[in-house]
Order: sequence, then structure tokens, then C-alpha cells
Amino acid sequence: MDDEYAKLIRRVNQPRVVIDNNACEDATVIQVDSVNKHGILLEVVQVLTDMNLTIRKAYIASDGGWFMDVFNVVDNDGNKIRDKEIIDYIQRRIETSAGFVPSQRGSVGVMPSEEHTSIELAGTDRPGLLSEVCAVLADLRCNVVNAEIWTHNTRAAAVVHVTDDSTGCAITDPKRLLMIKDLLCNVLKGNDDLKTAKTMLSAPGVMHRERRLHQIMFADRDYERVEKTGVRAVEERSSKPQVNLLNIEKDYTVITMRAKDRPKLLFDIICTLTDMQYVVFHGMVNTTRMDANQVR
Repeated sequence: MDDEYAKLIRRVNQPRVVIDNNACEDATVIQVDSVNKHGILLEVVQVLTDMNLTIRKAYIASDGGWFMDVFNVVDNDGNKIRDKEIIDYIQRRIETSAGFVPSQRGSVGVMPSEEHTSIELAGTDRPGLLSEVCAVLADLRCNVVNAEIWTHNTRAAAVVHVTDDSTGCAITDPKRLLMIKDLLCNVLKGNDDLKTAKTMLSAPGVMHRERRLHQIMFADRDYERVEKTGVRAVEERSSKPQVNLLNIEKDYTVITMRAKDRPKLLFDIICTLTDMQYVVFHGMVNTTRMDANQVR
């Protein structure tokens, strides 16, 4: 009954998105009001990131069962969003995303869709790894449609979309899929892999590639530090973001972050907090030309 009641509340209180170009002198203001649920902040930030919008400021409030956020955004040229069609599209996307939050996927593997086969990989990074993976796919007559590869702390993760070289469609033969998995797993393991390479079957569904890479890396525990020495270690320490945690209230931990600003920084932070099962109740984001300050 509680679950059905929650669904009824969401249907009655549909997300409300207001996009205003008059409230701020140098940015478009996007206000989102909705019934609060786990993952909704990530979904909204993900939409803004996918639209290549830069978030200059943000005010986040999501306690009391209600989600009320305000984002000051600009385009790649630092200008307001003026195009009416783009404004309407952003509004529809946010309303759709805020009204439905898909479940998280926690496995890594190979899954065919109607258009392509999605291959998810995780293993130890090394020189020539990408070349070896591409060589295996070429030998197996797989055409790479698109791919994204991340590396961090000696670990590598990738999401690769392939089609059958002869048909141009997804690969559906179970035996062939198993062969692709086995051969790629052998490549990822290499000769000195300290962790097991992952190529398990994953569940079907709509996948946001960068979101999925965050999940793969987190499951692979890429955040475990690998000590570096020499000049590179000194350079990394000097540019390292400043993160402070303070328990000043009974039910909240305050996280303060200061770092060099870059595209998708807020998206990456919210992904990390979501994967760690943390909920942002209140937050404020403020960016300058070089730095980003965030409090949660």
C-alpha cells in the first residue's frame, strides 16, 4: 500500500520545470520542482550535461519529501539559452527524467540490442590495451560503432557498441557472444593483472554511457589509491581538489569541495555520491572562470 500511495503522489504531482531568461543577467535560470525520490538530482544534472550546458551556480534542496532545485546555466559559448525549441526540449527532457528514475545496473558484460551489441569491459590499464581490444574485435568481424574508455589509478573501463561486420546489425548468436567475451577477458587479464577482468552478461535496458562507466569504475574500486613517486606525484598533489567533511548536525554530513572547474564536474560528483548511496539534501554550487566551489 505504501508503494502504491507513493506512485499516486508522483502521478498527481508531476515535475514542474520553469526556464527563465530574465531572472539573471548572465545565465538562464532553470527551476525544477518535483516529488523527491532517490536519484532525481542525478537525472536532472545528467540532462543538463547531455545538452552540453555549463552549470555556473546551483541551489539544491530535497528534504521534506520535495525536490526544489535552481540551476544557472549557459551554453558552450557562455551565453544564455535563447532558442525556443532548445528551451522546450530541455523542459520536456527534465520533466520526463524527473518523473521516471530507472533502476541502477550493477553488472558488466555483453548485451545485444536491436541496433548494436553493447560490450562493457573492466581490467588493468597498460600500454597497447586499446589496440589489443580493437584487434580482437576486428578478428571477430565486429564493427565498432562508437566507444568510450576511461582510465584511473591503473584501472580501465570501457563501453563499446559493435555491430556484425557483414549485416550491420546487432550480434545475437549466443555462441559468438560467448567467444567475444572470453577472448576480450583474456586480453584484459594480461600477464600481471592484480584484479580479475570483468566481462559478465548484463541486464538489458536503456543505458547512459557515462553513467554506466561511473558504475563500472566504482564496482571495480578504482578509487583505491595507487601511490606515485617523483615529479608526477608532486604535480598531482599540487592540483588535487580540496575536500573537507564536517559533521555539524545530527543527521547531516557537510561536504565542502574546491577544485579547478571543468565540464561535467557536477555530474561526476553527483554520480559518485549516488553510487556510494548518499543523498544530497541541501547543496550550493558556485563557479568562477577557473574554480568550482560546492557545499553539500
